[in-house]
Amino acid sequence: MNTLDQKVTLITGAKGGLGTFVTEAFLAAGAKVVGVSRSIRASDFSHPEFTAMPAELTTAAAATKLAGDVVSRFGRIDALVHVMGGFAGGKSVAETDDATFETMLDLNYRAAFVIARAVLPQMRQQGSGRILAVASRQGVEPAAMVGAYSASKAALVSLIRTIALENKDRGISANTVLPGTMDTPANRAGDPKADGSQWVQPSQVAALLVHLASDAGANVTGAAIPIYGRQV
Repeated sequence: MNTLDQKVTLITGAKGGLGTFVTEAFLAAGAKVVGVSRSIRASDFSHPEFTAMPAELTTAAAATKLAGDVVSRFGRIDALVHVMGGFAGGKSVAETDDATFETMLDLNYRAAFVIARAVLPQMRQQGSGRILAVASRQGVEPAAMVGAYSASKAALVSLIRTIALENKDRGISANTVLPGTMDTPANRAGDPKADGSQWVQPSQVAALLVHLASDAGANVTGAAIPIYGRQV
């Protein structure tokens, strides 16, 4: 069933541990997917409705150009699915250096801010749109030794909630999902002794994002939705 038939969907961080699952799920649901990452190529996904647009999204100029290119090519943007992000941790706040702090802000907050700001005028003109962002459980339940990461994800949750409040008059919904630890190659490599059976499957996160982008999820907005699996 094509729940997203021909919906123009911009996916940031469109390949990788989670991004690949998200991109494939949206393509399977019938969306026209514009996949974004620094190194993405058309050959990364062999699907006729996939378009690759390489971009670095930590600057406003890059985000504005990307949004303009999508609208020029497809005429609209029905959904922004912001998967892009990063992790650094292992030190207390007192020991965290400026470079780590700035990297977490760039990857987990600033990039979301500039791309959301870039697509919102088009969505408001259309009178419809979905903005979805992958945050983290630690955005609402911070842990020790990951202060910069947790704070950047908390800022992302606040940003998306604010967008929901500011754009409800134009039929635009905005939500975050909050995965617990996901079963990705990077997480497996980072903690090889962990019990991965307790971790959230990326396909489950992708399925939730598809639902929120569909007509069935239209009335869900301003939410930060936990997806913790067996880690509750």
